[in-house]
Amino acid sequence: MLRAGFGLLLLGLCCTWCPGQGSEDAEYVTCGSVVKLLNTRHNVRLHSHDVKYGSGSGQQSVTGVESSDDANSYWRIRGKKDGECSRGEPIKCGQTIRITHVNTGKNLHSHHFSSPLSNNQEVSAFGDNGEGDDLDTWTVQCSDTLWDREDSVRFKHVGTSVYLTVTGEQYSHPIRGQREVHGMTSANAHNHWKVMEGVFIKPSLPPGAGRHDEL
Repeated sequence: MLRAGFGLLLLGLCCTWCPGQGSEDAEYVTCGSVVKLLNTRHNVRLHSHDVKYGSGSGQQSVTGVESSDDANSYWRIRGKKDGECSRGEPIKCGQTIRITHVNTGKNLHSHHFSSPLSNNQEVSAFGDNGEGDDLDTWTVQCSDTLWDREDSVRFKHVGTSVYLTVTGEQYSHPIRGQREVHGMTSANAHNHWKVMEGVFIKPSLPPGAGRHDEL
């Protein structure tokens, strides 16, 4: 199971990293790594929990939180369904990925439901043990060839072409103060994300050399 797999990551070939570490090994985000993602405009981390939306799809909610040490803000970077993603291989700009919530095993997901606060497109967490459907895939948009950990990126939803976005709306009970995360059609300052804390799988060989351990 993916939740158990997070513990194994800590014991395997990996490195822990925080922004500004400066190690060459920590240069890129790699497949299989577990990260926290910060919305740079609103200074909140992508978050989920076993709280369902009271409207729209009724699926597990996805929010933004200000806390840097909440364990429910860890997400695992994985390949798209039926696609290759070799353990430890740097993620390419333009690559399609899944982003899986570690503690619940559900994938970052979007669809044509309205979000509860802003009436933009709902973003939820969906599936079981990392397996959902075709609406769980996102394209990494970045400025170079590979997803550099120091750079901000955008995530564009493959199925509906919206960007993962925070515009500042806040929830009340039972998740008071958490921000709404939703999808917007326009690329703007509200949909920049940056890797923060994480546990990163290091490539055992240069990209393209050696065997592929598909996740």
